[in-house]
This record gives sequence, C-alpha cells and structure tokens, in this order.
Amino acid sequence: MITALAGGVGASKLLAGLSLVVPPESISVITNTGDDIKLFSLYISPDTDIVIYSLAGIVNPETGWGVDGDTFHCLEAFQQLGGEGWFNLGDRDLATHLWRTELLRQGITLSEITERLRLTFGVSSRIIPMTDSYVPTQIVTDQGVLHFQEYLIKRRAEPRVKEIYFANIATAQPAPAIASAIALAETVIICPSNPLISIGPILAVPGIRNLLRQTRAKIVAVSPVVGGRSLKGPTDRMLADLGREVSALEVARMYQDFIDVYIIDEQDAYLKPAIEALGLRVEVTQTIMTGITEKIALAKLVLAIG
Repeated sequence: MITALAGGVGASKLLAGLSLVVPPESISVITNTGDDIKLFSLYISPDTDIVIYSLAGIVNPETGWGVDGDTFHCLEAFQQLGGEGWFNLGDRDLATHLWRTELLRQGITLSEITERLRLTFGVSSRIIPMTDSYVPTQIVTDQGVLHFQEYLIKRRAEPRVKEIYFANIATAQPAPAIASAIALAETVIICPSNPLISIGPILAVPGIRNLLRQTRAKIVAVSPVVGGRSLKGPTDRMLADLGREVSALEVARMYQDFIDVYIIDEQDAYLKPAIEALGLRVEVTQTIMTGITEKIALAKLVLAIG
C-alpha cells in the first residue's frame, strides 16, 4: 500500500505516473484542503479536485486544473451581471462544487463527499482530505491578510508575504481514514508540492506529523524546488519573502524530522552532501515531469526506494 501527501499540479503529475506503475487501488492520497475556499456561496476544494480530475483522466492538460474541454458560460454571464470572475470555474467543474456544497448542507462530511466524488468519476485510488474542518490558508502580506486563492489568483502572488497561517487549525482533526492510511502504508510519498501551502497545511493538522514520525513505512519526498526555483506556483517567491533559502536543501530541512529519503533533481546534485548531513539518504535524478515517460520514470524510482 502506498500513501501520498499531495497538493496541486506537481503532485497530480507524480500520482498519474504512480497509477500506471502500480494498481491504482493500492494508492491512498491525502489531499491539502488549506486551499479550500467559500466563494459564490459554494465550497470549493481546488487541490482535491485536481487530484480527482487527474486520476480520472479528465483534467485540462494545458492548465493542470479544471476539466478538459470545459466551457465558462456561467462565469461569463456572472461577470456580465457585475459579479467578480477572478476565480475561474468551468461549467462542468461548477457542477462538482454545487454538489459538494449541497451535501455539506445536508451534514455529510467532506471525507464522505470526497469518497462519493472519486467513485462517481471512476477513480480507483482512495482520496482523503486532510481534515473535515474548514482551515483556509491565510497569507499575511504587505497589503493585508488574504486567503491563499486571493493572493495567488486575484493578486497574482504580487503582495509580499510576511506570514502564513491556517485558520482554525488548532481545533482540526485528521480525517478518519488518515491514521490507518499512514500506519498501514509500505511507502509514504511526499509529492513535489509547495512545502508552505500544499504540504504545510497537511503537516499542521494536529497529529499528522506525529503519525509520519511513528510509521514504519519508508517516507520518500520529492523536492518541488529545482535549480533554485519552483517549476509551478509561487514556492520560490514565498520562500524568499519569508527570508528562507530558495533551494532543495531548504525544503529538506522542513521535512528532515520525518522523511527517510529525499529525491532531488540533477541540477541540484551539488546539494547532496549538505542534505546528507541532515541525516537523510539522497537520490539524484531527473525530476521534471514534462510528459508521461518522465512521470512513470520518477514513479518507478520512488517505488524502488520505498
């Protein structure tokens, strides 16, 4: 059994490779819900949906999010009426959020809804939101406190980041299936996702980091930083704003208390001795997943290590 911690496009690429190397039903994915946002009176779970759409084979290949071939008639009409349209929701994608919101209003938990969604979309892998609580990521910037989606999409990651916190996180609990998913795993994978706002929220849920420290599984992390920059998203900018080193080494420091093996790109091979000095085993390979061949190759390496 394989359990992955995931958030966003980079994670979905590795998960797509994994699902072609091992039976998809042997994979459990713990998704980041810090990105979740209540907008248009809807409850939206961007990272969870990216994972579901990717594993269902319907994700938009150009953006890495949303549904391939989707239309935006509803959003366009909403804007014509004077509404804000900075958060792109396609028409088929909108149906997912409408359904999720309606079920939440009926008292059904986010975990149960996510299970229904993945079955509806024909996904064999188990998808587990990190918590059933609403714990939105808040970005404290030089322009005020912004929800992460506002910072990233509406403001295009331009405000300077001063602090990051997760609302309500102290009272949140791991989703019910998480403890067993980690305890029973043979390999735990930390996907190449933003360590601050994709993996960070998962680790901040009380109890999850300890579960990772206690598991007998081999824990393998893939660096999301290559050559001093992030391939997708604002990881590099956020690290720099917070006064942290923008490097694969810095991410290794953030995970060193619970991972066993750290995979870095060939461009960062010179960092291997410094990362090994943290007590971690280091593997150097090509980590940039430009196509299905690279996704499969990286997945096979991760599994070979585990």
